Amino acid sequence: MTTEPHFWQGSFIDDAEAGRRLAELPALAERSLAEPLSTETVLNACAAVGASLRTPGSPVHTRLTAHLVDGGTDPDEAAATLAELAAVLDRQALERKLRRELGGLHPERLRRPDARETVFEAWAPVGLLVHIAPGNAAAVAPLSVVEGLLTGNLNVLKTSSGDTLLAQHLLAELAAADPTGALARRIVVLRFPSARTEWLRLLCAPADAVAVWGGEDAVQAVSELVPAGCRLVEWGHKVSFAYLTRDAWSDPATQDALAADVCRFEQQACSSPQVVYLDTDDTDELFAFAESFATRLAAVSAKYPAPELEPAEYAEITTTELVTGLEQHLGLTRVITADDGSWRVLADTRSALAASPLHRSIWVKPLPRTAVSATLRPMRRYLQTAAIAGSRADIARLSHAVIAAGVLRVTPVGAMLDSYHGEPHDGVYALQRYSRRVSVQADESFGATACLDDLIAPAAPLAAPTGPLLDKAGVQEQLRTLAPEHAHLYFRSGGTTGAPALSVFTNDDYDTQMRAAANGLLAAGFDPARDRAANLFYCGGMYGSFISFFSILERLNATQIPMAAGPDHAAVAEALVAYRADTLFGMPSYLWQLLHDQGELLREYGGIRKVFYGGEHFTAEQRRVLTEDFGVQVIRSAAYGSTDLGPLGYQCTHSEGSVHHVLSELHTLEILDPAADRPVSAGQPGRLVFSSRTRAGQRLERYQIGDLGRAVDGVCPCGSHTPRIELLGRYGDVVRVGTYFFNYRRFVEVAEEQLGYRGELQLILTSGGDREELSVRLDERYAPAPEEARAVLLTAIGELGSAVGEGLLTCTVETSGAGGFERTPTSGKLRTVIDRRQPTT
Repeated sequence: MTTEPHFWQGSFIDDAEAGRRLAELPALAERSLAEPLSTETVLNACAAVGASLRTPGSPVHTRLTAHLVDGGTDPDEAAATLAELAAVLDRQALERKLRRELGGLHPERLRRPDARETVFEAWAPVGLLVHIAPGNAAAVAPLSVVEGLLTGNLNVLKTSSGDTLLAQHLLAELAAADPTGALARRIVVLRFPSARTEWLRLLCAPADAVAVWGGEDAVQAVSELVPAGCRLVEWGHKVSFAYLTRDAWSDPATQDALAADVCRFEQQACSSPQVVYLDTDDTDELFAFAESFATRLAAVSAKYPAPELEPAEYAEITTTELVTGLEQHLGLTRVITADDGSWRVLADTRSALAASPLHRSIWVKPLPRTAVSATLRPMRRYLQTAAIAGSRADIARLSHAVIAAGVLRVTPVGAMLDSYHGEPHDGVYALQRYSRRVSVQADESFGATACLDDLIAPAAPLAAPTGPLLDKAGVQEQLRTLAPEHAHLYFRSGGTTGAPALSVFTNDDYDTQMRAAANGLLAAGFDPARDRAANLFYCGGMYGSFISFFSILERLNATQIPMAAGPDHAAVAEALVAYRADTLFGMPSYLWQLLHDQGELLREYGGIRKVFYGGEHFTAEQRRVLTEDFGVQVIRSAAYGSTDLGPLGYQCTHSEGSVHHVLSELHTLEILDPAADRPVSAGQPGRLVFSSRTRAGQRLERYQIGDLGRAVDGVCPCGSHTPRIELLGRYGDVVRVGTYFFNYRRFVEVAEEQLGYRGELQLILTSGGDREELSVRLDERYAPAPEEARAVLLTAIGELGSAVGEGLLTCTVETSGAGGFERTPTSGKLRTVIDRRQPTT
C-alpha cells in the first residue's frame, strides 16, 4: 500500500516531485483541456467503482476500507462513508443529476436548443478547476472532483494535511476503471497544509475556477490568491433551523423527529438544526415547549452513541451554557441539560438567529410568522435549511416567507439531513458552477446539422460488448425481473415477424431517445421552421409509432397535424388540404394506399413536398411515381428503429437507398457473421447486434434485432463522422421452400425492374398435396396478367425456375385489390411473407 501523499495523473508521487510538477501546471492545463472528455466515460467509471463499493469484500472496497481505518476512522464509520460514496457514484443517480443540472446526458455536445434556429449551445468546462476541500467531511472532496469530471474539467484537489488518503485512492480507483486513461489525465490530488501558501499560490494562479469549503476566514484567505477573472465558488458554513406552528409543536411525533435531526451527525452538517423557532411571542409557551422537548431529546439521544468531545468543543459548550445560565436571572433564558452532559436545550426569549455550539445543543426561540422576514433576512448569507411543521396551508405560506428571507431549502421536520439525487447545493447547481454555457451561431447551410460534434469525430468508442447474445425471447424474459421504478412507459410491437412483444422504458430514457431521433430527422432534411407535418402513423393498441413521432415533432418545436392512419382516406386527404400539410409521416403501405385512393384530390392540391416513412421501404418504382405524379421532392426514412431498442439510426440528405447513420450516442453496433458469432470482414453483410449505451431501465446488451446489414466505409458527404450501415433486410426475408432459399427482396426487384410493377408484393407459402406451394400476390391496379408475371419470375429467379422444373414446388401468381393484402392489425405494416405451411411430424 503506497504512502505517497499525492496523486498526479495516474501516479502517486512524493513532495519533491509534486513541487516540480506544480510549476508546470499551466502547460498541463493547456494539454489536458485540448482533449474532450465524454460524460459517458465518467459515468462508466463511476458505475464500476460504485458497484465495487456496494460489495463488501471486493478488492476496491477492501483497499479503501484499509485506508480509512489505518487513518484512524472507526470501522463502522468507514463502512458508512463508503456506502455514501457508492450511492453518489451510482449511474442512475449521476444521470439524474446530469439531466436536472445540465439538461441531458451529453451536455458537452453542441446541439440546437431550438430546432427552428441554427444556433448551437453546450455546457463547456470552466477549465482548470481547483478544489480546496474541508478537513471534516471525507466524502466531500472526491465527490466534488467527480462533479468536475462530469463537466469535463482538469481537476486539482487540495486536501488537508490531517486527512486520510481516501480521496487520493478513491480517485485512483476511478482512474483505473477507465481503460481510455482520459480520467487519469484530468485528476491531480495534493495533500498539504494551508499554511503552505507557496503551493496554494501555484495552484490558484492558473486556475479558471476555485471551489473552496470553510468559514469566512478560509474563504477570504483563498480569495486573496485567486487571479482576476477566476470564478470563486464558495461552499461556506451555513446555519439551519426548524420552525413549528402551534398545532405542531405539541405533537410528540414532531418533537421526536426534530430530536433525531439534532442528534444525527452531531449537528456537523450545514443542514442540521441549530435553532427551533416557535410561531409565538409568548414566553410561557416558549419555556413550556423547552421542557417538553428536553424530555423527548433525552429519549432520542439515548439511541445515538455520543462521541468524545475535543477540549475546544467542550470549552465552547461550557461557555455557552454558563453565559445563557446567567441570563436566566434576567428572565431571558432557560437552560436544560442532560445529567451526563450529552445534550442541552437553550431557551431564549430573543428571536435573533444564533449559532449553536453543536453536539446536540439546540436553541429554542420565539418568532411570530409576521416577524420572519425582519428577523432572518439580515442573516440571509448564512441561511440554508428550514424544517417547517404545521398544516399544509401553513407550510405553503411559511415556505414562501423563509425563502424570501434567504433560506435555500425547506424540508419536513425529521428530514433536514436527507437529500435527493440532483438536489441543488446551497441554492445552486454545482455542475453549472463548474461549467460555462457556450454558443455557436451558424448560417442556413447548417440547417440539416443537429450536432456540430458529429462533423468532427464519431462518439467516443466504448469497450467491445461481451457476454451472450440476446434474442427477442431473452428480452421478454428480462421484463419479468424489471424493477417497477424502471417501468414507466409500455409499448407493444406491431407483430409483423411474430406475436406482439412488450417493451418498457423509463420516461427519462424515452425522452433521451426521442431527442436523438429528432436530431436525426433534422439531418434527414426536415425543417421544423417551415414544414407542416401530418403524422399518419398507426395509433392505438400500445403501438409506438404515432406516439413516438408525436414526441419527436414536439421536441423539434414543429408544426404538426396529428391525424394518425385511418380507414377513411377521403377524410384524411381533406384534412391534409385544409390544414396545408406539406410533409407526410407514415408507413409506406398506408401512404401508398392514401395517395392512390385520393390521387385526384391530392394531385390537384399539389402541396405534398416531403414524405418521411418508417417500418417499411418504398421501392424505386414507387419513389418514381411519388416524384413524377405527386410532385414529392424528398422521400426519406424518418428513422430506423425497433419497439424494444427505440431509434437506432437516421438518414441524412446524402443517404441513398437503405443507408442509415447509426445513432451511436444511444447504441453500440456489432456486425456478426450470419452463420457464426464473430465479426464480419470490413464491408461484408452480417447480423446487426446492438447494445444500449444510455438506458437506465431495461438495458439491452448484444441484442440480435433480426436485421441484416453491412458497414459503409468513409465519412459521409454530409460531413458527419457517425458510422453508417446499409440495411439488407431481415432474417425472415429469406425463406426455404422446396429445398431452395428465396429472398423476398429478389421478387420485389424482378417485379419492379422487369415488369414495371409499382405496387405491393406478398409471398404466401402453403403445404400442397405432394409439394409446397408459393403464391406471389400482386396489386391488381399495377400488375400484368398473372401468366406473364409468373413467366418472368421463373426466368429471372433461377432457383425458382429450377424448383418448379424439378417438381419441388408449385408457383402461382394472383392479383388482389388493396384490401386483399394481409397486414398486421396494430401497425398496419404489410406482411411480406405469410407462411401457412403445416409443420412436419
